[in-house]
Amino acid sequence: MGMNDRSRLHPGAVAAGFALEGKILRIEPFGGGHINDTFKVQTGSPARPRSYLLQRINRFVFEAPERVMANIARVTAHLRAKIAAEGGDPDRETLTVVPAGNGAAWLRDGHNEYWRTFLFIEGAQACNIAGQRDQAYHAARAFGRFQRMLADVDPAELHETIPGFHNTPMRMGRLVEAVEADPCGRAGQARPEIDFALARDADCALLTDIAASSNAPLRVVHNDTKLDNVLIDTSTGKGLCVIDLDTVMPGLSMHDFGDCCRSAVNPAAEDERDLSKVRADLGLFEHIAAGFVSEAGGLLRQAELDALAMSAKILTLEQGIRFLTDYLLGDVYYRVSRPAHNLDRCRVQFALAEDMERKMDRMRRLVASRIPPRD
Repeated sequence: MGMNDRSRLHPGAVAAGFALEGKILRIEPFGGGHINDTFKVQTGSPARPRSYLLQRINRFVFEAPERVMANIARVTAHLRAKIAAEGGDPDRETLTVVPAGNGAAWLRDGHNEYWRTFLFIEGAQACNIAGQRDQAYHAARAFGRFQRMLADVDPAELHETIPGFHNTPMRMGRLVEAVEADPCGRAGQARPEIDFALARDADCALLTDIAASSNAPLRVVHNDTKLDNVLIDTSTGKGLCVIDLDTVMPGLSMHDFGDCCRSAVNPAAEDERDLSKVRADLGLFEHIAAGFVSEAGGLLRQAELDALAMSAKILTLEQGIRFLTDYLLGDVYYRVSRPAHNLDRCRVQFALAEDMERKMDRMRRLVASRIPPRD
């Protein structure tokens, strides 16, 4: 479906192409994500508005938006049925895709940009733990529930929207290529970080080796389990809905657990310059393990359970490698707000991974303490 040339400047022209209820009253930017442009759209009457989220899909990151939306439509339809069967509210406990006027799950404008719309979930806010262990538990439990509810979906039904997204050896290979090419002349400023990554080259294959041995099957997983990708019910404080489903595709259970830990156990900011503040909070880690295993533990094989603690370090290392690679290539993937922003982010991830190395034995024991005995 085509739109006129003003659509890039006026999201309202795009929003009008979706099956929204009522007259559009207001559109404003929403959220602060790194990837997609998001707007909140209010419709109806001033006395009874209804809200939607309108997003422009980043074509640089997602080269095939139709596949992204096909995955989201498949997964949310399955989740809606499961949530309803368990007596829940599908309109609040999973995303609701609002179709375009032609019935498709997306709309393409005159600039070949792709847009989609979701029903806005009221009475909820993105998880922001700031050291709150209860929120960490409930968010991790939401991710575990997400995996459990999708356990009977064949991963082969979904597209791989970003090939090799959590293929850590591949990420390391791209870092090596970036170091060798050094297109922006930045490798000299990042030599300690480059050396840190290269010294852990062997670690990068730990999860892929488990998968290759068939001890960890491909599953339908989220792949981007930052805690702010869970909406918390403002009335109950419990995890309500898993959002940001662009990277839902075949993957490993350890990817979701590891990335959840990576994003949550460090009380410092992702771009903190004072690395003395960076650490793996074992109390937060224990609550994440408890929440995730309470929902997904019965689903996972022993090899997956045994690898959960190590996955936290591997996903942290991987994210640091990604930040470092983007810095060397000239900040082409992640948005930056200052020079060397991605290098600062990399340093935080590597400091966190190093602290996890020191604490790995305790992390393994904490996970094991949350796994119920099996017959």
